[in-house]
Amino acid sequence: MPPMAVVNPSWSPAIFLAPLHLLSYSTLLGTELYQSFVMTKICHQVLPRSAFTTLQQRVFPLYFRSQALLLLLTAATIPPHGYFTLQESRSNWIPFAVAGVTALLNLMIYGPRTRQIMIDRIHQETRDGRKLSDITELSDDMKALNRSFSRNHAMSIHLNLISIAAMILWGWKLASRL
Repeated sequence: MPPMAVVNPSWSPAIFLAPLHLLSYSTLLGTELYQSFVMTKICHQVLPRSAFTTLQQRVFPLYFRSQALLLLLTAATIPPHGYFTLQESRSNWIPFAVAGVTALLNLMIYGPRTRQIMIDRIHQETRDGRKLSDITELSDDMKALNRSFSRNHAMSIHLNLISIAAMILWGWKLASRL
């Protein structure tokens, strides 16, 4: 057998992109679902508040970076032509645009804000001389931090849910091609 006979000239990039796409998509969606609905809930229930806060401060920046990178990898591996396949129809690029915008907002704005406010609340507890969980009457500064945290955290949660929904929509479209 000649050495070139091993390479099949009818192979296309789709042969390589399809498995990579499926792996990156499933890793992305699995990571989003597991972190959002399993790990966060379990950690909130079983860890003391200070340990939970410390864990979240370390996990979520990594989660948001991973989410953005996996989203790029998933978009880059869409068969048959990677990113160019997104241009074929609106139903191809809309889920990625929505997930991309929401992931970037969490990565660049709401994730860092929420993390910083969590740190600021710990410092405010020290300045107030009491723990947030032990306080019946909060200082005005702590009330302001709590409001800011609630707004930013809620926005981050909703953006994450929108990203998950966009990727489920993409999975539905992908599965309908089978």
